[in-house]
Amino acid sequence: MADTTDVETTTISISADDDTADEVTVPAGLLDLVAEGDQTAAETVGDVTLLSFASRAHHIVHHGEETDPELDAQEERIMELFEERFGVTFGEATGHQH
Repeated sequence: MADTTDVETTTISISADDDTADEVTVPAGLLDLVAEGDQTAAETVGDVTLLSFASRAHHIVHHGEETDPELDAQEERIMELFEERFGVTFGEATGHQH
């Protein structure tokens, strides 16, 4: 097993509209690997976060067992935000369309 003590990390601070905050620490090399072009660490984490929320919402709405109009609206909104940020639909970005 590899020695992880020498792996450099980057900590990203997160603040929310409700005055709560958190931090997430990730390997710096992973940020470099996932970054698009000259993206900053914060932009890269923002992209990954939005992608994760969109993916989870899609899975819950389209692959779950129940339907809920409020949940459908939440999923639709995250997909709008996804397209605003990335310039393509979730389906176009992932090749997963319904």
